[in-house]
Amino acid sequence: MGEVSGVAGESKAKVIPLHTRSRRDGTRVRASGSRRPGSALPKPPTGSDEEIRAVIREFEQRRAETTEAAPGDLARRISGAADFLRKRLTGDYAVDEFGFDPQYNDAVVLPALRFFYDKWFRVEVSGIENLPDTGPGLLVANHAGTLPFDGPMLSVAVRDHHPAHRDLRLLAADIVFDMPVVGPVARKAGHTMACTADANRLLAAGELTAVFPEGYKGLGKPFRDRYKLQRFGRGGFVSAALRAHAPIIPCSIIGSEEIYPMLADVTLLARVLGMPYFPITPLFPLAGPLGLVPLPSKWHIAFGTPVDTADYDEAATDDPMVTFEITDQVRETIQQTLFGLLNQRRNTFLG
Repeated sequence: MGEVSGVAGESKAKVIPLHTRSRRDGTRVRASGSRRPGSALPKPPTGSDEEIRAVIREFEQRRAETTEAAPGDLARRISGAADFLRKRLTGDYAVDEFGFDPQYNDAVVLPALRFFYDKWFRVEVSGIENLPDTGPGLLVANHAGTLPFDGPMLSVAVRDHHPAHRDLRLLAADIVFDMPVVGPVARKAGHTMACTADANRLLAAGELTAVFPEGYKGLGKPFRDRYKLQRFGRGGFVSAALRAHAPIIPCSIIGSEEIYPMLADVTLLARVLGMPYFPITPLFPLAGPLGLVPLPSKWHIAFGTPVDTADYDEAATDDPMVTFEITDQVRETIQQTLFGLLNQRRNTFLG
């Protein structure tokens, strides 16, 4: 190392003065050994003390804000829990015709899902401004992952990121509502069966609704076909949107394909158990219950430009050419967006 040298006044750098008094053993603190005569440290500019005080004041202010926010947040949570219990015990809560319980959804379902959303899948959202602030809207998304985590994650994304914090009503397969615990919870979270009648009723009531047209074909496809959209059916969701004059919002989700990579499907066992498929993944059933833990892939949910349906008349709802054209347009938009997001992704688990 070179010596620290220089005459006072030559250096222009701002230096915080150090104490050069003797240590406990009586020796002086020297720079690189002995100090030359006349090589005193440059005197710091007068503004240094003011800058240090400013930094300290800012630090103290931020610490005070954090300290004040924590008790307030805790008090809010305690108050919310107490209010939830009071209304549960007194029956002072409302449920709509589908069984949707907004208070239960906010207090129980969404907080449980936010762990996976924030910590496990670390979901990123783009295009949330494409969702309507009020009135009906139909989200059309790709479906994948062996187990349908994409639906709940989509509902959390809309609830937490939409400016109006709207509730998303999912149209799910009937097998979901036949399950002992999952079915009642799904009903209370506002979801219902994927049928034209329920879709029409939700959109007519001005609800923001989501549908996964691929169904089991997308959810249970092998890992080698990941992010390749399956057939979208006969376009029943388009007819429902046209009837309600609801905008159709294409939604593309990446990350869901990797949570349970399906290597094979034991069709015979699936038929015996009454399941649409029986997946074989790298960890299931080899690892037992641990194989049910989803892999922590990095997710991105992108909401595309809405397809406006306000200019279509009543006759268009029953016109197969119109429904096919819109269905194909929405499907192609989702597929191209998936390819674009995948090209931008550098790592499956880091994003």
